[in-house]
Amino acid sequence: MAFTASITNDEVSVLEAIHFDGRIVVVETADALSKACRDLSRHALIGFDTETRPSFTAGVTNKVALLQLSTEECCYLIRLNKLALSKEILAILSSEKIKKIGADVRNDIVALNRLRHFVPKGFIDLQNEVPKYGIEDKSLRKISGIVLGKKVSKAQRLSNWAAKQLTPQQQLYAATDAWVCIEIYHKLLNNK
Repeated sequence: MAFTASITNDEVSVLEAIHFDGRIVVVETADALSKACRDLSRHALIGFDTETRPSFTAGVTNKVALLQLSTEECCYLIRLNKLALSKEILAILSSEKIKKIGADVRNDIVALNRLRHFVPKGFIDLQNEVPKYGIEDKSLRKISGIVLGKKVSKAQRLSNWAAKQLTPQQQLYAATDAWVCIEIYHKLLNNK
């Protein structure tokens, strides 16, 4: 099956929405973080994304507030506004054995390196992969539309990721953004 090179916003808007229906774990304590990292370390492939509270002031950039690491069954939402970027997390982000699939990975890594320096290894950026399949679009929403035939909602993108508590809508959005990268990657590989 050949993929279309591009899709319009109007074409994406009429697609069925895709969302993560696995377990979502909000990680806000050191103990929960240790458990999450133990589980994630057992997987060879995980979805990856970050969220940052938007700034509506020119020249002001906020720190990463949320790191999403997802398996096919469970997505961990690690609240970096409440937890440090620990050695346990860095071990995962620096592991060549654990493949981390994301979109626009470079910018996420730059933002995470502002919190604590690490050497990223094992990352696969869908924006670098999709051109190999003739896909020209680079946004996760459009890549999902082309590869999966379903849209990823961006309704929560500009919400406050550093809020005291994440809403159920924020949790689902964040989990979907990380998990869908795994789904897209599998579909691409199965298309060779």
